[in-house]
Amino acid sequence: MNYGFYDILQLFGSLGLFLFGMKVMSDALMALAGNKMRKILATMTSNKFLGILTGFFITSIIQSSSATTLMVVSFANASLLTLVESISVIMGANIGTTITAWLITLLGFKVSMSSIALPLVGLGFAFTFAKKEHLKNGGVYYWLCRFVHWATVSKGCGTGY
Repeated sequence: MNYGFYDILQLFGSLGLFLFGMKVMSDALMALAGNKMRKILATMTSNKFLGILTGFFITSIIQSSSATTLMVVSFANASLLTLVESISVIMGANIGTTITAWLITLLGFKVSMSSIALPLVGLGFAFTFAKKEHLKNGGVYYWLCRFVHWATVSKGCGTGY
């Protein structure tokens, strides 16, 4: 492959956009996270087995281990999850992706989220205009998660293609 100066600039721009998105998501999570959310996450990841199940089920629902990992990293960055809890959830996400791939291979069908990904981005963006602060912070976090998922799906990097 032949990479030019423009490709290197795109790489740095993409990395900067990713890091900025992670910072904004972490700030939104810190503002959004109360004791209730901390208790829910603590219960869902109280031991390694529950953490793996949590990662598996989240990945099964949203069909993206990348989005699950992104959420877990932002939870850890916002001090809502410890490193050990984060590792178990990420392991569960990877197991969920593997089982999904096996089911697709064996059963021959797949449910694609790519057709509704962009409307979900719009829904999250609409919440950023809410008057209540917790809805606004939740909307920012949701919007960024959906945007990253849509970007990976539309580029063929995610589970959409």
